[in-house]
Amino acid sequence: NSINDITPVLNKETGKNDAYRSVEISTPDANAKQTDQLRADIVKTVDDGRAVVANIAGTSTDTDGVTHSYEGGHYISVVGYQNNGDTVTIADSADPNQAAYQITVEHLADWIATRGYATS
Repeated sequence: NSINDITPVLNKETGKNDAYRSVEISTPDANAKQTDQLRADIVKTVDDGRAVVANIAGTSTDTDGVTHSYEGGHYISVVGYQNNGDTVTIADSADPNQAAYQITVEHLADWIATRGYATS
């Protein structure tokens, strides 16, 4: 249930001990500073040719108005961004019919809240 369980695996798979690091958003909602950091981390990681792995819980709505709900928690990958990271592209293995979608970084930060993400 912790991003700290995933980060070592990502580092092992890349063959580098420092390819990824964990960032926790331990509050119930992300604040502006945490959201800005997430945006910067996504841009850097995607530009480095990697995905951000996010540990999410709860419900969020994508830019098309579709609701995605994982009350027990779930992992998603952030594989792209638009508008300087204000909108991000999610790769989600849970539903093949909605395997990719876009969400605002603000919604993503709140979805990650109480959990964390792995970034380069």
